[in-house]
Formats: sequence, C-alpha cells, structure tokens
Amino acid sequence: MNLKICGAVLALAAANASYAQSLNKGDQQILNDLAQANMAEVATGQLALQKSQSADVKKFAQQMVDDHTKGLQAVQDVAKAKNVTLPSEPDAKHKKMADHLNSLSGAAFDKAYLENAGVKDHKEAHAKVVGAQKQATDPQVKALAAQLQPTIDQHLQTVQGLTSSKQ
Repeated sequence: MNLKICGAVLALAAANASYAQSLNKGDQQILNDLAQANMAEVATGQLALQKSQSADVKKFAQQMVDDHTKGLQAVQDVAKAKNVTLPSEPDAKHKKMADHLNSLSGAAFDKAYLENAGVKDHKEAHAKVVGAQKQATDPQVKALAAQLQPTIDQHLQTVQGLTSSKQ
C-alpha cells in the first residue's frame, strides 16, 4: 500500500515538474524581469520615502511602493500558477543603484531617484511589457504584461513631469 502511495506522489511530482517546464525559458525570463523591476521600484521607493525632502517626490515614491507591490503580487501569482520560482531580492544592477541612491541626500538624492528609479527604469519597464506582449507565448504571461502596462505608462508620465519641474 505504501509503495502505491509513494508511486502516486512521485508521479504527481513528475507531472508538476513537467508542467513547470511547459512555460518556455523566454516566458520564464519575462516573469523574472517583471519581478525584478517591481522589487527594485518598491525598494527604491521605500528609500525615497526615508531620504527625500520633497513632498512631491515622497508622494511619487509612495505610489511606487503601493503600485509596484501590487504589480509584484500579480507577477508572483502568475509565476506560482506556472510553478516558476522567482528571485526573492533585487539583482546586482538594482542593488548597485540602491546603494548609489543611499549615498546621496537632499536635492542630489531626489534628482538621482527621479532620473534612475523614475524615468530610466520606467522606460525600461515599458519596453519590457511591450516586448512581452509580442514575444510571450503563454496567454497568462501576455495578459500580465498587458495588465501592467497602463500603470507603468502612467508612472513614466508622472515622473517625466516631476523631473522637468525639478530642473
């Protein structure tokens, strides 16, 4: 009897493993990239809430924390449904940016935060979600990218306005 249960458990595990691999590497990479982008925005947004002296920058940072926490949850939900393991912390590139921002203060911090975590990262995120909608083969991954795009576009528009008003 135990051998039958053990065999059933192994068969189920094998089925889950093959299901996880049914999401191609490109779609897995899209989920990974979207998770990284959201984690980085949450982390730098939290940093900006602590370090910024500007009410406008703090308001934007709070929006980044709130919206990208929701975005990360959406990415995690799709990854979980597809049995894909996502990174649990920002990658080296995003950690380096956070370290750089952490070394700044005052107006220099605000300028660097808006330019890097704001404009630069949101332009990259926009390109990723547009590309994902074209390149993803899994319908849920495509739908996720389409779901995230309006928020990213709105963030980019907001931060471009903030950046021009700070110059």
